[in-house]
Amino acid sequence: MPFARSSKWKFRLRRRGEIGLGVDVTSRNDIPKDVSHPVRQAIVQTLSWVEDLVYIGLGLLLVVAAFTLLATAMKSVVQALWNHALGGQVVGLLDHILLVLLVIELLYTVQVSFRERGLVAEPFLVVALIAVIRRVLVLTAEMPKLPDAGEVVFRHAMLELGVLTVMVLVLVGSLIMLQKYAKRSV
Repeated sequence: MPFARSSKWKFRLRRRGEIGLGVDVTSRNDIPKDVSHPVRQAIVQTLSWVEDLVYIGLGLLLVVAAFTLLATAMKSVVQALWNHALGGQVVGLLDHILLVLLVIELLYTVQVSFRERGLVAEPFLVVALIAVIRRVLVLTAEMPKLPDAGEVVFRHAMLELGVLTVMVLVLVGSLIMLQKYAKRSV
């Protein structure tokens, strides 16, 4: 706004009451921030501390979830081996493994957010990609059962598989674009 810095323009805005009681019309970048004010520093420090505590809490919950899922997957494998039924448990085992991987990627996302003090898009895209691939694998593993379930169930499964395929393409394309953009900016 080149004309906002003109004193004549400021006067007109004040007279019409469009801005308020004597507030200058300037851009947000022109307003000096008083970061040295003790109250402002205390608020920023407190919010930063709370944010750190929340990230630590999320990290601990994800660690507990990952170990619980890993223990459940190990128990399933041992039981399947003991009962000589590992072939029938492969889909469930794969589902457990991908779920553990998903939780670990979420943990990595929390770690990156904690370290970078902000959100980074790439870990979220990886988590979404793992979740979609997990669902695709489970859905394709259940394909032999679908024709017996009925035509409507089969159509819904095919539609879901098509949507998931498009999601994989979009997520992979987004990851590739982010990596190319990161290389250019470095």
